[in-house]
Amino acid sequence: ISMNCFWRHYMRWIELGQEQQRAYVMRLLDALEVTDRDKRLKVARAILYLAQGVFDECDTDADVIHWSRHNVFLLYDMGIFTALLELLSMEMDNNQACSSAVRKPAISLADSTELRVLLTIMYLMVETIRLQTEDDRPEWRTAREAFKTELGSPLYNGEPFALLLFTMVTKFCSMNAPHFPMKKVLLLLWKTILFTMGGFEELQEMKVRGRERLSLPPLPEDSIKVVRSMRAASPPASAMELIEQQQQAKRGRRSRRPLVKQDSLDTYNERDPFKNDDARDEEEDGEEADSGIEGEVDPLDRDVIIQPPPPPPPLRPPTERASLPKGLPWAPKVREKDIEHFLETSRNKFIGFTLGNDTETLVGLPRPIHESVKTLKQVRRRDLSLIIPPLSSPPLLSIPPSLSLHQDRGEEDVDETPTEILYLGMLPNLSQYVIALLKLLLAAAPTSKAKTDSINILADVLPEEMPITVLQSMKLGIDVNRHKEIIVKAISALLLLLLKHLKLNHIYQFEIVSQHLVFANCIPLILKFFNQNILSYISAKNSICVLDFPHCVVHEMPELTAESLEAGDHNQFCWRNLFSCINLLRILNKLTKWKHSRTMMLVVFKSAPILKRALKVKQATMQLYVLKLLKIQTKYLGRQWRKSNMKTMSAIYQKVRHRLNDDWAYGNDIDARPWDFQAEECALRESIEKFNSRRYDKNQNGEFAPVDNCLQSVLGQRVELPEDFHYSYEMWLEREVFSQPIQWEGLLQ
Repeated sequence: ISMNCFWRHYMRWIELGQEQQRAYVMRLLDALEVTDRDKRLKVARAILYLAQGVFDECDTDADVIHWSRHNVFLLYDMGIFTALLELLSMEMDNNQACSSAVRKPAISLADSTELRVLLTIMYLMVETIRLQTEDDRPEWRTAREAFKTELGSPLYNGEPFALLLFTMVTKFCSMNAPHFPMKKVLLLLWKTILFTMGGFEELQEMKVRGRERLSLPPLPEDSIKVVRSMRAASPPASAMELIEQQQQAKRGRRSRRPLVKQDSLDTYNERDPFKNDDARDEEEDGEEADSGIEGEVDPLDRDVIIQPPPPPPPLRPPTERASLPKGLPWAPKVREKDIEHFLETSRNKFIGFTLGNDTETLVGLPRPIHESVKTLKQVRRRDLSLIIPPLSSPPLLSIPPSLSLHQDRGEEDVDETPTEILYLGMLPNLSQYVIALLKLLLAAAPTSKAKTDSINILADVLPEEMPITVLQSMKLGIDVNRHKEIIVKAISALLLLLLKHLKLNHIYQFEIVSQHLVFANCIPLILKFFNQNILSYISAKNSICVLDFPHCVVHEMPELTAESLEAGDHNQFCWRNLFSCINLLRILNKLTKWKHSRTMMLVVFKSAPILKRALKVKQATMQLYVLKLLKIQTKYLGRQWRKSNMKTMSAIYQKVRHRLNDDWAYGNDIDARPWDFQAEECALRESIEKFNSRRYDKNQNGEFAPVDNCLQSVLGQRVELPEDFHYSYEMWLEREVFSQPIQWEGLLQ
């Protein structure tokens, strides 16, 4: 019975019982195995319709979401995902389609129809099952855990599902399969890693559990809550803006509300952003209306305060003020290395010799030094990611490499976590994966110019027939921009998640991915991304609300006009682009933190003015990561820069965590630190390669196999001797030992 006959002559899907629905899905599953491609595609589209919530039978958006969730769990229970995975692998290995796409001058949506249908169903299944709701049935919770384990385990040809998607990315970027729908592949890859490894909340819980397991003191604060409670601040105005404001004031073209003096990027003295401008207290008006040019901003910029939409009125009355934390947001922190450096300097000064890494002995030091060390130890915090097991650390120079390898071999207990499994699978082709992701990020960046030799990321958005009317051209332009924004969002979130999970799993795993990113020019790429009008990017309106799913299939769609497309949506800001910007800033922080040579790259690439322009976006989280990047390079920018940017310096003091021994604001003794990028990166790479060799290289060359050099263990081994040994051993001793002269001097030399 064909699909059309089913819907025409039988009951509606939402009226069927559970057993009837299961029977129908089973018939669809059987039909997926036919050899005819057209029939398979028809069946796959029927499954997609079920995963999308049988929208033709629903009256509201909520009904579509409800039935989509119900059907997705039913499809997973019936084994649809495994069947789709086999079809996806078959489409990946379809050499005929790949060679046809390579020869085509222009690739369109028609070249990836089967792949897009399969990936869409799989994405809906992963994303729907990943999200938890309060009304989840017990069997759904069980299915979620089973699916999570299944995706993170090496069940698909001995590798996790994410590795299959990484392979699709590299095949696309190597131009071997230019018809792959990259947007859908990247979205599915991101959601798969998010599901199997966990998001930021899960990461925070893993850190807490890890510190408890190692008997470390608990974290002084929850970083997620601290960042969420931060307030957006007003950026300092540029000289050009100040001149324009003076001219506007002279011409009498001031806005309805007079220009106000910004309170030096003050985090906590800023007015409540949830209130309207007219609802301020008279006392605040009196303080803020203080005359003066310094710190004034463009009237257009005053409206650019990105904030979440206000909660419902019953939860937050208009007169209620936001509760703000007292003092600075972060507890100060000190590294063990900082305490060692402080004591080394103090001992050299007062005693004249040092004690190496000893941080306990304070003999001979004056009382103020004792107090300083006590204060430093009170705020000392050992990062969980930096605690490397002894067997994973680089072998000491005094121990023979063969012996250290022998000790490591088979003694290191490695937990088979989803992160560990994925890293092990990615390791052989890690650089290819990183370069492919950065190529896609570069192609999707708004500042990139279209080149004939660059990869075509628009294969799954361009129609077969190009638009012929103005309306069609405008719609396609919005689709292309939205397509690029989603690719940037998926790649930035994917890279950040990978870096954070690998750092928690093992610091060397994080370092090797970071180094591949740096070598692939990730730092200048992110700076290139921000070297644009970032306010325009944040407030871009590249979406058409009436075409959003499920609204477009449930309600009557109004006629699209050029005017409605040009007006865009009603949202003042594009949260997708803001999310991408924050992720890229966090990646840049991960790459440069505590790496002097990479910090100098920020200086050499003149990142300060680019980052300072990004402060115009009045969103607290984004400002925090911009200020962190400015803080680490402040000492290298010169006294004049610091003098001219005191408001930015004040913002760094108020928003960024304090390191007690860090003289970031002064720049003392910076000439004593040479910038040798190659030496630093080579030393790091050597440690990483030793780690990978000891932990993952199971097929080592026999010439370099571990040798037991311990006399006791060698003599203690039982050796099987031939039967005639006791007859001839005296002759053997005489010939091989006693009659051979020993050159003792030669042995000593």
